Amino acid sequence: MTAKHDWDREVVQKVVEEHQCKPGALLPVLHGVQDALGYIPEDAVTVIAGGLNLSRAEVHGVISFYHFFRTSPPARHMVQVCRAEACQSMKANDLVSHIKNRLGLDFHEIDESGTFGLEPVYCLGNCSCAPAIMIDRDEIYGRMTEEKFDSLVMRIKGDGNEH
Repeated sequence: MTAKHDWDREVVQKVVEEHQCKPGALLPVLHGVQDALGYIPEDAVTVIAGGLNLSRAEVHGVISFYHFFRTSPPARHMVQVCRAEACQSMKANDLVSHIKNRLGLDFHEIDESGTFGLEPVYCLGNCSCAPAIMIDRDEIYGRMTEEKFDSLVMRIKGDGNEH
């Protein structure tokens, strides 16, 4: 476990060094750390604050303000459901209820196995094909139905060793 912590620290320090001389470096640093590690570890806050000459409270404040930033490892498969008006007008609320029941999750939760996480997003740019979801920041699925979602979940579970 120590090796991983050391490696994480090196990654964080490298990201900080890449951005520390730029004005407004905190957001690019936070994005860089999350891109590299999948989340922003608690231990990284001290490294980021020190490298940018900020207090830990300032860094925590920005992390907690923006829902995009994670402070714990993400699920292997993140399901993001569009909550914007176009999707809501196409019965996305019914789809959200189904997804929550199917996954046994509420928004901002990860299942016990770490397989699925559920997050709201406020527009995936796929309004003409509402309602829309995105899985793993890879692919947007439009005109989503309960049946299509169930099929996606079964395919994902079948592709790996997840149950």
